[in-house]
This record gives sequence, C-alpha cells and structure tokens, in this order.
Amino acid sequence: MTMSDLELLAWLRGPGLQWSLIIFIAGLIFRVAENLALGRTPDLATPRSPVFAAGLATVWRRSLFHPGMSYRGYFTLIAGYTFHLGLLITLFFLSQHIVMFRAILGFGWPALPPSIIDFCTLLSIAALITILIHRITDPVVRSISDYQDYLAWLLTLLPLATGFLAMHPLGMAYIQALTLHLMSVEVLLIAIPFTKLSHMASIFISRWYNGALAGVRGVKA
Repeated sequence: MTMSDLELLAWLRGPGLQWSLIIFIAGLIFRVAENLALGRTPDLATPRSPVFAAGLATVWRRSLFHPGMSYRGYFTLIAGYTFHLGLLITLFFLSQHIVMFRAILGFGWPALPPSIIDFCTLLSIAALITILIHRITDPVVRSISDYQDYLAWLLTLLPLATGFLAMHPLGMAYIQALTLHLMSVEVLLIAIPFTKLSHMASIFISRWYNGALAGVRGVKA
C-alpha cells in the first residue's frame, strides 16, 4: 500500500463522488427537460377516455406480465426484474452503503446480512450475463443492437463485479479493490445521462405519453 493509493481513494470518496453525482443529476434533469420540451402536436379531438388515467394505466400494464406476451417479452421482464431487484437490494441494504447514505442524508436503516447481499449481487450479475447471451444469440435483438447497448451492459456490470470483489478480495488488496469499485461507480454515474442508460429517467414518461395518446383515441396502448 502506498500513499498514492490512499490519496486516490480519498479523492474518489470525496470530490470524485461529488462531481459524478452532480453530472449524473444535472444530466438526467437535462434529459427529462429535453424530452418534455419536444412537446406534441395539439390534439383538438375530444378525448374518448381520461387522458391522465389512460397514461397511468399504460405504465402499469407495461410493467406486468399479460396474456399474449411473447417469449421475448417474458424474458425481458423476468431478466429485467431479477437484475433490478438484486441491484436495489445490494445498493440500499449493504451495510457499507448505508453508512454512506447516513453521511449524506443524516439517517440510515438496518442492513441485510452479508450472505443475502452476496446472493443478490450474484443474482444481478447472472441476470446481466443472461441478457448479454440473449442479445448475442437472438437474431432480432442482435440486429437492433449497437455499441451503446454493449457499453451500457459493461458499465452496469462493473460496479457489481468490483463491489463483490471488494467484499471478497481475490489476490487483491482491499484498498485496490475498493478503488476499482468506486471508479466503476463514478464512471457509470457520469455515463448514464449520455448513453442509453438515460432511459431510467424517461421510460415511465414515454410509457405515460403513449398511453395518454392512446386514451385520446379510446384505445389501450
């Protein structure tokens, strides 16, 4: 361990994290504002159903399984929910993360046992690997994928993989593993607003918009 290792770790925990969060938040706000600024052509027809409620109904329907869903649709929902559930549990219930949230928010909450966190992390990683295999092997999905899809996959995987490595260092010093984890997290935060990962800020808005538009015509989206 050298002083430079500690200095880099201290910078990542301080200014590095602060700037990445600023870019992340400002970037997502810009993305949302950009989408809202696009607007839509005024529809002078009398809505055939409540527009706002129709939009909410579409958000709800597209978040659930429904009859007639294709194999690809089932796979997307199952793999997506598995990944996101494992990620959120790891993010909010790992004891070290809770310490960070307590420092920022002024309060914390109980942590889950390390064994459960490990399971959720590995579950998320497994879901991501499954998604990648599906993207490569499915002709339709492969044909509409570009470099951003694979970049987003890698940027999402690295924080989970390096986080697991930091908790279970394999031939690597803890300081080095933690440094890699923080670097991957901050690169992800900075990249989100400028890649396809920005869908996290627009997916529900776009679903609501499509549902509201369909509601004007009296159909389901």
